[in-house]
Amino acid sequence: MCFDHDAKPPITPITGAAFASESLILTAEDGTNFMAYSARAGAPGSPGVVVMPDVRGLYPFYEELADRFAEVGLDSVAIDYFGRTAGTEPRDGEFDFWPHVERTTHTGLKQDVAAAVSVLREGEGNADRAIFTIGFCFGGSSSWLQAAAGHGLAGVIGFYGRPTTARGDVPAPADLVDEYECPVLGLFGGDDASIPPEDIAAFDNALSEADIEHELHTYPGAPHSFFDRKAEEFADESADAWTRVLAFISENH
Repeated sequence: MCFDHDAKPPITPITGAAFASESLILTAEDGTNFMAYSARAGAPGSPGVVVMPDVRGLYPFYEELADRFAEVGLDSVAIDYFGRTAGTEPRDGEFDFWPHVERTTHTGLKQDVAAAVSVLREGEGNADRAIFTIGFCFGGSSSWLQAAAGHGLAGVIGFYGRPTTARGDVPAPADLVDEYECPVLGLFGGDDASIPPEDIAAFDNALSEADIEHELHTYPGAPHSFFDRKAEEFADESADAWTRVLAFISENH
């Protein structure tokens, strides 16, 4: 299971940081409206980030994560996946997400990310900005797949996504590495039974053979969804992961 509905990013807010945030309804290429949340640092041309949630879709954890990116100068847009099946109304912790996860498609995910990328490239000085995706669990594997989606990304980041697992018409990230257009960062828990070491090794080998710049890091003893303020025993791992995320963005924009 991914984060609880009341989970929080394990990142200390920056006192006095200035940014503007708002809830949005975006429209994908196929005409689907879907929920999103934007946090803007107001620094034209700085890197932008598309935040891709776990299986629950858009909820407060990811809105707060977007805020944390904005506090360090990175405009961000967190997206929902379920506009085609669940509409655009906010949902509580009782939302039955699995039927909607099962109905997501590869094309739909690409179109939703494209709409968020378009928003981040709006405004003076932003047309050529470097944009990254970051995702968690379902969003982690979906984030890596965006490297092959033609968005012109500068990099893709995934926390504990399944790199060798396909679902429906959504391919496994490892199967599309020959089409990747940007570097990859992957962060995993060593005690995550859903992602065995051999799957990570297979992804590593596939990326190497495709000559894709990448870093895959595993935290020994950490479980799935360790990146959570409530998981105090993994605070050091979370802090290191956040440092790696920001360094990856800095090095590739």
